Amino acid sequence: MQIVRESMALHQSVRDLRANGDRLALVPTMGALHDGHLALVEEAKRRADRVIATIFVNPTQFNDPADLERYPRNEAEDVAKLDEAGCDLVWVPSVGDVYPDGFATTVRVTGISDGWEGEHRPGHFDGVATVVAKLLIAAMPDLAIFGEKDFQQLAVIRRMALDLGLPVEVVGQETVREPDGLAMSSRNSLLSVAERGEAPRLFEALSAAARRIASDVSVDSAVIEAKAALGRAGFGPVDYFAYVDGNTFEPLEVKRPGGRLIAAAYLGKVRLIDNVRVD
Repeated sequence: MQIVRESMALHQSVRDLRANGDRLALVPTMGALHDGHLALVEEAKRRADRVIATIFVNPTQFNDPADLERYPRNEAEDVAKLDEAGCDLVWVPSVGDVYPDGFATTVRVTGISDGWEGEHRPGHFDGVATVVAKLLIAAMPDLAIFGEKDFQQLAVIRRMALDLGLPVEVVGQETVREPDGLAMSSRNSLLSVAERGEAPRLFEALSAAARRIASDVSVDSAVIEAKAALGRAGFGPVDYFAYVDGNTFEPLEVKRPGGRLIAAAYLGKVRLIDNVRVD
């Protein structure tokens, strides 16, 4: 597996990977890799001939400097995992390479990014859209794969790629979960032992609310009960727990096709997010 750290070297490497007309997939990550990330690599290998992964902790999507500082980092371990998973190339750019001196451009996706995560993390989706646009333009893959755990982020990236006319298929991969249902996340490593025991309650609350809505219980009633369950499990504050349109992220008051439950809540100092489809 080739390791590339500079954009100019990446361009040549991409040309080499495409020399035989091979189909190219990109798996963007911020490192701290777990089985969820490796599932994205496996799906990329299934869909393409060559796979590039990125490791870049993007500072512009953190609205809290302390959160950026806490974010787990272990490049050597991450690179070893990607090599074992069968990546052809890993791009590990520096902050200065992605955002050179005088950098003055921001990509902003309005509307779909305004509520929920966008409301509670001001500027977050601007940072996401900007860095993903740069990664896609630099690597110019045929497809890029993202996990569905950050479902609003996936929707923002799809909208951005469509609006900018980027010739990239944006693929969503179903959330990979621990045996107890907790969505795999790099932030899970920050949970205490006791918090880790309670963390699956977020998925349980979402799943229970989804079943209630699917069986025609009112949305308000299902959401109120779910928030109460989270409070009993020690979560708080709950930034949001809502039933929304899975494409527009507008709130829904009654059951509709394509509806999705989304949630973000703190467990101790760790902020967990998750979502489930309502069938």
